[in-house]
Amino acid sequence: MSTYQSQSGNSSSHLDLEADVLVIGGGPSATWAAWSAANQGAKVILVDKGYCGTSGATAPSGTGVWYVPPDPQQREAAMASREALGGYLSERPWMERVLDQTYTNLNKLSDWGYPFPVDDEGRPHRRSLQQAHDYLRLMRKKITKAGVKILDHSPALELLVDTEGAVAGAKGICRQTGDRWTVKAKAVVIATGGCAFLSKALGCNVLTGDGYLMAAEAGAEMSGMEFSNAYALSPAFSSVTKGAYYRWATFYYEDGTEIEGAGSQRGRSIIARTLLTQPVYARLDKATPEIQAMLRTVQHNFFLPFNRLGIDPFTQYFPITLRLEGTVRGTGGIRIVDENCATSVPGLYAAGDAATRELICGGFTGGGSHNAAWATSSGYWSGEAAAKYAQQLGIKANHRAVRGIGTAAVNNGSSDRTFNPSEVIKAVQAEVFPYDRNLFRTEKGLTESLGRLHDLWKEVRSSETVDTTQAVQAREAVAMVATARWMYSSALERKETRGMHKHLDYPEQDSNQYHRLLSGGLDQVWVKPQKLATTKQRELVAL
Repeated sequence: MSTYQSQSGNSSSHLDLEADVLVIGGGPSATWAAWSAANQGAKVILVDKGYCGTSGATAPSGTGVWYVPPDPQQREAAMASREALGGYLSERPWMERVLDQTYTNLNKLSDWGYPFPVDDEGRPHRRSLQQAHDYLRLMRKKITKAGVKILDHSPALELLVDTEGAVAGAKGICRQTGDRWTVKAKAVVIATGGCAFLSKALGCNVLTGDGYLMAAEAGAEMSGMEFSNAYALSPAFSSVTKGAYYRWATFYYEDGTEIEGAGSQRGRSIIARTLLTQPVYARLDKATPEIQAMLRTVQHNFFLPFNRLGIDPFTQYFPITLRLEGTVRGTGGIRIVDENCATSVPGLYAAGDAATRELICGGFTGGGSHNAAWATSSGYWSGEAAAKYAQQLGIKANHRAVRGIGTAAVNNGSSDRTFNPSEVIKAVQAEVFPYDRNLFRTEKGLTESLGRLHDLWKEVRSSETVDTTQAVQAREAVAMVATARWMYSSALERKETRGMHKHLDYPEQDSNQYHRLLSGGLDQVWVKPQKLATTKQRELVAL
């Protein structure tokens, strides 16, 4: 332990640690990465912004998962089911790998004691991880038993790199004490989740794009950031975003008239358009008494806000809204360059929602399912690869000269400028929350928003924070500005409608734009196409 003097004048401890692999994050992909790396014999440290096992989108929600038995017909149907919906940007080899690894990992999870539900004949139903608190509690137990050191409530603020530009660890802060920490590591896995812009969607309060920012500062690229405008149905008085429950809902105007064409899956755009001018109400009146009983036992937290207000959602109208979940239920994220989930930066890996999911679902996904399968698979691969990379570097790697590479809102004494993080966050939200700007996109709207976002970046770029108590919020604000700029720059470049990207000026899918869009840069954002060459996908697009 060493001691430093904070800006407020108080003395504080500085924790200095070393590891083979540092995992940043605490959800499913992070815990699978930590377990996989430790299983390779690596010394692993995991740092989480919250409490590992309870923070993030999965823990309070539960989820379905893309688990398909190794039957050729079932696998073919599973892969084909969403290819058109995702704009044919997914790749069959990656889908096959994820299906294989997810099948293996969930069977392993069962062996470890996860209580999968069973059918009337006692067969386990492994397409459901509804008891997510048990899932992540079990994962925390497994990684602790494997020797992983966990730093809870200890968000990373910036990465470290060596003289060659390879990632060599990270710096961060302990939120409960204000103490700073540094972890020198031979490899780093970013598993920090996506970005929901603090929209109050359930479990998304820690998902602010921090991993994107840190990766970009190291030189990594993003991919698919135009597919980042996922909105989830929620009661207007609640943060609970359980879209599956609205399969049994009818949607109404304030006078009780049914909204024609409105629906939870197809017809969500109709709900959004109506919300632009007036309230929308729902009632789960399509659920039979048997289904009602089942729904009440599956997800208790869905009903908690209704119970507090004395509302029966099956018989009474309740106001609903759409909360932005951004890249959490979108598909964009850090670009990975090989089957090990490596980024283009040596020593840096990405997993889960922090990484692009275009490889398995193209330009469209939703809550759970493919994302949940990707989390367990990419976590497993990235942790294993990071451990092997660390082994190759050898014992002297943590004695490298390293430096922090944070570009904004890091207290390194390089600037006397400050900004108000809360005001910056509100300014970003004003650009990304509105349906008529983000869900229904136009060149005019995107261009205007980008202009304001670029100005925001200039404001925060060379600024620090007033004191250490604002360090985390300030970096969150900077990450949200950066994320929104990659999103809208990519959306402006894709002059068509594909996947969840709806461009009102270009309402049709354009076969000439059958490519991915890579993006990156901080002071100057860039976007460029990446060709897809898989024969199977080209055949599908031609049909």
